[in-house]
Amino acid sequence: MKISRLIGERFREDPSDCVLKSHALMIRGGYMKYVANGIYSSFTPLIRVMRKIEGIIRQEMDRIGGSEVQMPVVLPASLWESSGRLNLVGSELLKFIDRNEKPHVLGMTHEEAAVDLVCEYGSSYLKYPFMIYQFQTKFRDEARPRGGLIRVREFIMKDAYSFHTSDEDLKAHYKTCLLAYDRIFKKAGLNGVMIVESDAGMMGGDISHEFILPSLAGEDRIAVCSNCDYRANADTAKSIKIKNAVKDNNELTLISTPEVTTIDALCAFFGKDKKDMCKAVIYQKEADEGYVVLFIRGDQEANETKIRNYLLDEIRPAVIDEKSILSAGYTGPYDLKPDVKVLFDDSLEGETGLVCGANIPGHHYTGLDIKRDCGDVAFHDFAKISEDSICPGCEKSCITITRGIEVGNIFQLGDKYTKAMGMQYTDIEGKLKYPLMGCYGIGIGRLAASVCEQSHDEYGPVWPVSIAPWQVHICCLRADDAHIREHADLLYDQLQDAGIETIYDDRNISAGVMFADADLLGVPIRIVISPRNIKDMKCEITTRDKSYKELLPLGDAKQTVSGLISNLLDITSQDGCPGNSV
Repeated sequence: MKISRLIGERFREDPSDCVLKSHALMIRGGYMKYVANGIYSSFTPLIRVMRKIEGIIRQEMDRIGGSEVQMPVVLPASLWESSGRLNLVGSELLKFIDRNEKPHVLGMTHEEAAVDLVCEYGSSYLKYPFMIYQFQTKFRDEARPRGGLIRVREFIMKDAYSFHTSDEDLKAHYKTCLLAYDRIFKKAGLNGVMIVESDAGMMGGDISHEFILPSLAGEDRIAVCSNCDYRANADTAKSIKIKNAVKDNNELTLISTPEVTTIDALCAFFGKDKKDMCKAVIYQKEADEGYVVLFIRGDQEANETKIRNYLLDEIRPAVIDEKSILSAGYTGPYDLKPDVKVLFDDSLEGETGLVCGANIPGHHYTGLDIKRDCGDVAFHDFAKISEDSICPGCEKSCITITRGIEVGNIFQLGDKYTKAMGMQYTDIEGKLKYPLMGCYGIGIGRLAASVCEQSHDEYGPVWPVSIAPWQVHICCLRADDAHIREHADLLYDQLQDAGIETIYDDRNISAGVMFADADLLGVPIRIVISPRNIKDMKCEITTRDKSYKELLPLGDAKQTVSGLISNLLDITSQDGCPGNSV
């Protein structure tokens, strides 16, 4: 393609509203354009990157026996109602009524549609196992889109769904998909992707894993043990706390604490540590706005994902005013109102001598003993894992918390959807049974942005050759010179004829602007044809990562470029994520 025909502008400066480098470079480089919050239009370079990612994924899905299908973006609400998810998912699911007064949703995921598609096909055990996959636009009404393509509302996803007649077969295919994902990320040029245990969330099922690219740009918090191979999303990781030393079992004593409403203020007031505090974290359920109070040790942080999973309900931070039955800053477990859902984190189990709210404005208790003063309450893990926690794998204090971008996820769904939607098959003995499902997703745009986030310099992306928009970029300096232009045109035609993907800058512009645009397009191999080099019938060939630079006879350019492309493809296939075992 000639740049004179390439739609889209390239800019010298980063946009002021771009927090992540990948976002800034993709706007600057003419990859995409902002349309609305979390919604972008794509120009040719981004389309080409994403199509190559799709090609890599398609190759791997076909390799493990997947059948490509296409399911609708618009789905009847009755499908989601049949699975029980229509009213369980929050405002992320966009619902609407069509002109025939029929309720519909925009698909944010396609488990229901997948079951509906294959329910007749999968009526006999002889058809199992099988897997379907698609590339489809999704819409998820995210509350806080950010980072360009890292977190958006409209996006293209590869989602796959496998169907099985036994748990053993599901687990075996799950492992097969995990290894396929490892190959996908290697081929796409990502380095250091970690496989971590994760929360299944609204998807359901007991087992799920995420593929995380370590990056400060990521929103996911990952717990990693330096002593063993334990890795887990911090929203899922079990929090094993170091217990306090046993304290004297003092009497419960009411103390006036006017305007002392925070843990830090309480510590200062009583001269105690946060570990000596019983903290109240208050939420309201989305369904009925009922209060949920979590009591947790003062040095711990509440994990809302764990609370949601325990309650099987959405929650939000509570709004407390003068009319509320709870006292903001003074809520405690002793003599609490009975019409409040109360949860106890296991950090409080066995603790004595605690400071807690007295449920009286301006007052706290000292000397709280949970068992003595609150009875035999049930303790559960509702805390975030922290760097002070004990590793659930090796039980040593070796946890570190890092950040990362989720580039893929896989789930063992079991019969959650097939049973709810009545999909059955006849087994070898003639009995009706519900098939088991697995689910496997990769966001195409997010993967492209993640590669850019990991592989760039101050001037632009440094695309791996496997997903670069083009393989070769010809820069013709002084395109207004017929002699120079003739040689550049000829080389362009030769590369095109050889099947080498080439972008050709045929504009009559300054060398500085041309090279700046070339950096923004990030093509792996650059050929510069200039007046100085043409005198000797030579051209300069460099790689975008600056690992190779050579002045060669123009006649050797095609062969040299072909060899470079092969070498770069070999490097991409060898590097990448280490494939941590699950």
